[in-house]
Amino acid sequence: MADPIPSPAGSAPLAAPAAPGLGARLRQRWSWLTVLAVLIAALISLPVLSVFSNVLSGGTSETWRHLADTVLGEFVWNTVILCVGVGLGAASIGVTAAWLTAMHDFPGRRFFEWALVLPLAVPAYVMAYVYTDTLQFVGPVQSWLRETFEWRRGDYWFPDVRSVGGAVAMFTFVLYPYVYMLARTAFLERAAGMLEAGRSLGLGPWGSFFRVSLPLARPAVVAGTALALMETLADFGTVSYFGVQTFTTGIYRAWFSLGDRVAAAQLSASLLAFVILVLLLERASRGRARFNNTSRNAGGAPRRRLSPPAGALAALACFLPLFLGFLLPGYLLLSMAITQGDAQFGPRFVQLSRNSFVLAAVTAVLAVLLAVLLAYAARLARSRLPEMLNRIVALGYAVPGSVIAVGVLIPVTRLDTRIAAWWEGAFGVNPGLILTGGIAALVYAYLSRFLAVALHTVEASLGKITPSMDDAARSLGHGKWATLGRVHVPILRGSLLTAGLLVFVDVMKELPATLVMRPFNFDTLATQAHTLAADERLAEASTSALSIVVVGLLPMFIISRQIVKGARGKG
Repeated sequence: MADPIPSPAGSAPLAAPAAPGLGARLRQRWSWLTVLAVLIAALISLPVLSVFSNVLSGGTSETWRHLADTVLGEFVWNTVILCVGVGLGAASIGVTAAWLTAMHDFPGRRFFEWALVLPLAVPAYVMAYVYTDTLQFVGPVQSWLRETFEWRRGDYWFPDVRSVGGAVAMFTFVLYPYVYMLARTAFLERAAGMLEAGRSLGLGPWGSFFRVSLPLARPAVVAGTALALMETLADFGTVSYFGVQTFTTGIYRAWFSLGDRVAAAQLSASLLAFVILVLLLERASRGRARFNNTSRNAGGAPRRRLSPPAGALAALACFLPLFLGFLLPGYLLLSMAITQGDAQFGPRFVQLSRNSFVLAAVTAVLAVLLAVLLAYAARLARSRLPEMLNRIVALGYAVPGSVIAVGVLIPVTRLDTRIAAWWEGAFGVNPGLILTGGIAALVYAYLSRFLAVALHTVEASLGKITPSMDDAARSLGHGKWATLGRVHVPILRGSLLTAGLLVFVDVMKELPATLVMRPFNFDTLATQAHTLAADERLAEASTSALSIVVVGLLPMFIISRQIVKGARGKG
């Protein structure tokens, strides 16, 4: 029992205030907003947990043993080759372009510093369709060679684009901007004093690069390479079209061709293990090293003016990845769409566009709303649990769409079956599959995969708002929701738009989850392009593919503007 508090002379002793009970302490730490955020985060994380639960409870199926005896080794080997090739290629191109545009001045630098981001608007499977049509035996390149030199089949050797090497090239030219953006920011943030100190020790331009700038930018380079590798592991359209056997093609085959959900879940878990390995390697590469800027000179280093020959080489080094990753495929897509485009460009194309836009718009709006809720709950919570769950939700972007699809379909199909059985027992009518028969389950899969994109954007902007603004709003009588609506949302308006656009484009490009989970007779621009390309109708696939690229250009232009503004602020 608490001791009484001494009271002034002549008055009765004052009782000590009672300690708050367990219920009161929980209410202080767990508001209903925190509880709601925890429930949403757990629901978004459910697909990945579902994959592991089916692996642990499903045993070893005959399909899995067959795959292990026949193609599992090929899955692993091709995945390793793709990771090594894309990692080296994306890192080399991204770091070179970032170093040239950040630290040097040469003709065309202002154009390249934002244009080098544009290949991100082109899905890798679209690149695969375009280059296959151009480089195949009956394509224009080999046809020109045979006509010019009067060659026949067997008289010459030409690299086969539909191979593991071709897939590595497609991924490299599409995904190097991840490394470029992060590395360029790291180069710009390095203080001029560090480079000046290196020069005072006798380091030339190459020595400063390899011994000062590159080691300091290593975390950014590794992080960008990890993003590129996760996109590579998640791809289905490119490897499927090229006939490269990977885990994603195996998951699709096990689910649809063999009808074995346990084998599909086991392959999904194996693929997820590769993703986790990439993340662990990225973290281990940093170790305990710290890369803080300790120089008092916080401004960017002055750009070094290159001589005309060196400037021409630098411009060529920046132009080639842009040309191969965006300009050439964009031109070929446009020419094919104009001359030999989809014969169903009329009502059928309008329906495909409407389906894609509805899915992307609904997912983008829900993703932004949920991201604001989760980020705001973590900001207000007195417990670290919401923040920890947000980190788990953020891992969804690292999980391939095929894994998410399997993780969603297994529990949602069971729920759908039970709802239908209950409804039929209660009302005598079978309603069919309510969730998986429509777009609800597909939107859920998109949210599990892409909510992290919106959450990262919202959290970064919300973190820049000083807590004193919240205190000022409460002193004026505003509650938490009034503060969010009247203070935070107006400040976050630009970030919310960016988050919505990024999710919108990601959904437009997403192929494996859409192929696995789309309702019957429900196609999108991505599935239409894949279907036509799989039937070798590449020219007809160009219309849908070009539409996806055009939509993807909008957020890329926004990101490019931010890069230019950041460069001018630091340059």
